[in-house]
Amino acid sequence: MTPSAIRLLISCPDQRGIVAAVAGFIHDHGGNILDADQHTDPAQGQFFMRVLVDPEGFDLDAESFAPAWSPLARESSLRWMAHWPTRRRRMAIFVSRESHCLRDLLWRWEAGELDAEIPIVISNHGDLRRVIETRGLQFEHLPVTADSKLEQEARVLELLAEADVDLVVLARYMQILSPGFIEQYANAIINIHHSFLPAFAGARPYHQAFERGVKLIGATSHYVTSELDAGPIIAQQTTHVGHRDSIEDLKRKGRDLERVVLAEAVRHHLEDRIIVTANRTVVFD
Repeated sequence: MTPSAIRLLISCPDQRGIVAAVAGFIHDHGGNILDADQHTDPAQGQFFMRVLVDPEGFDLDAESFAPAWSPLARESSLRWMAHWPTRRRRMAIFVSRESHCLRDLLWRWEAGELDAEIPIVISNHGDLRRVIETRGLQFEHLPVTADSKLEQEARVLELLAEADVDLVVLARYMQILSPGFIEQYANAIINIHHSFLPAFAGARPYHQAFERGVKLIGATSHYVTSELDAGPIIAQQTTHVGHRDSIEDLKRKGRDLERVVLAEAVRHHLEDRIIVTANRTVVFD
């Protein structure tokens, strides 16, 4: 990670000269490229690039960059995003009763592994209030029922707007978000779940997996879309299980994977390593 760098993400139809054009633009404005990574997808005919630029000597800032960059972007049909190191991302965490993913994110945040501010933690249960408030963070307990769902979501959106939130992390938040909510944070809501889908859907997936004698369990982190658990995948991991493992062993190993995979996905997002293309991701890791 290079926290002080300007991070530029680019995607466009694959074409000759795009790397030279980007490098030339940065050079012409006094910039120095600290790192660059690129990928061409022949099946889609698309080009993807991540560039880190040293802000020292670069004669553009967050306000003047877009007007200067726009002619090149139009000419080459670029989709792009630039993030300046002067502003840290603001991350809200949603949680229900299970605390393993929440505690892991907070530990990594306190250790400096996640470059973000956490202005608010929201839960539909009050169980984890002390975990949050002992760290000096704002905790909002907003219960939800089938009848109050839309009202609760409206209040949640108000709180997120007041906190100027960029990213929502579902750290085992056991509620399905409405399409209207998801539209407000397109490609900015990250979820975590076990990787038994679609084979073992519904309740008690670890019991189903145990009964089938599975030899691999896993976890998946993805961006949330209106299609349940079918958004662009960011990170996945698996681990082996054996005949000696109980259902509780499977659950324990699953929790371990969920912690690591969710943190990996959040870190990739915060470091601008992800480009969403169709329902897939390009992750510059």
